[in-house]
Amino acid sequence: MEIYKKQTLSKSFSVYFDKRMLRILLLGAISGFPWVLIGSSLSLWLKEDGLSRSTIGWAGLIFAVYAFNYLWAPIIDRIRIPWLTEKVGHRRGWIITMQTLILICLFCWSFTNPTANLTLVISIGLIIAIASATQDITVDALRIEQIGEHEGKSMQAGAAIAVVGWWTGYKLGGVVALNAAEFFQQAGFENYWQITFLVLGIIIIACNIGLLFVNEPQPTNRARSQKQTDKMIEDRLGSSNVMTKVIAWLTGTVIGPVISFFKKNGFNIAIAILGFVFLFKIGEAFLGRMSVIFYKEIGFTKSDIALYSKGLGWVTTVIFTLLGGIFAIRSGVIKAMFVSGILMASTNLLFSLLAWSGKSELLFAVAVIFDDMAAAFATVAFVAFISMLVDRTYTATQYALLASIGTAGRTTLAASSGALVDWLNGDWGIFFIITAVMVIPSLVFLYMIKDKLKLND
Repeated sequence: MEIYKKQTLSKSFSVYFDKRMLRILLLGAISGFPWVLIGSSLSLWLKEDGLSRSTIGWAGLIFAVYAFNYLWAPIIDRIRIPWLTEKVGHRRGWIITMQTLILICLFCWSFTNPTANLTLVISIGLIIAIASATQDITVDALRIEQIGEHEGKSMQAGAAIAVVGWWTGYKLGGVVALNAAEFFQQAGFENYWQITFLVLGIIIIACNIGLLFVNEPQPTNRARSQKQTDKMIEDRLGSSNVMTKVIAWLTGTVIGPVISFFKKNGFNIAIAILGFVFLFKIGEAFLGRMSVIFYKEIGFTKSDIALYSKGLGWVTTVIFTLLGGIFAIRSGVIKAMFVSGILMASTNLLFSLLAWSGKSELLFAVAVIFDDMAAAFATVAFVAFISMLVDRTYTATQYALLASIGTAGRTTLAASSGALVDWLNGDWGIFFIITAVMVIPSLVFLYMIKDKLKLND
């Protein structure tokens, strides 16, 4: 399916120089950074405190929160934060509130010992995940609203920049976290991870300052459309009083976005879209959940992981995300989805080779480069794909619904990744082969609907 006419390569790249892309870059970084906290940092913290692979894998169930943030997305689309909304806007008010909650959680972690109170550590991690997932609802909505509804080329470029921003927050945040932990550990601090979390809190503060420079468009059309939906539901109820107004508001808020999605695509196509979104990145999630544990077990230090997986990985991700955005613009987002899916499966096999060959810095670097290349292509295509599906009347809710369904596949099923490695008796090579095969069902769904999709191009 071709979405855009071919154009010169230089003209394709020029879309990245739109000043709106800088704002989208910051929003992506704000969204990606919390994953450093509850991802690699929490996993290594628990690993170095003596917890088992299975325990660390199941602790990752806190990521399942991202799979259900669509449940409260309708409320965030409409409820205003007192005082903050008036000062900084609806979307930015919600983001600052959630960032503040994450900052408080980091402060609490700095006084907590996993061995003495694992439940408290995981509970605080769960609060961070909830705040981050809530923040993502408004970050994604604000990012999409930076671009006009029918600026398809800019939307795909914006998706690429958002992915660059996300990985910048995640990878560079990981570099800071791992190197800080290594520094404090070598300096003789027994509670080096707790001190590291205080350092990471400074990044949260910097993100909030940067957010103030992101423009928030006035939502006049969205508010008007939402009120029209409420009025239509109220009219169908046959009367107008306080009770019917409340029912109409709740129904329009929760059900309206879902009805809009199925009405636009048709029931069968909508179900196939949801199936594809759910399954597409499961293999990547299984690999990602256990990657840091794998690196540690075959002999790499925290500084090695920071250099190759985070530092080198960030450079690779930025380059190939931008190239992935150009590829999606020039060849179409559907073709980009197929290519990236095949790339994801192929690059996972490099980790099997690393597992069977033993510690090799060269092979580690090669595996990380190609894995990040595939992840970059896949993520930018996926973000562009679901961004072009949403109805602007329900931007936050519909995007959150689609994104959280994708996250549901990655988080709920990938929670068993540690148990799968244990079941394979630590055979990492076979584990990575299994993750490569996991992408096939999603590509089957995409092939079934590729000619029937209605995208906002």
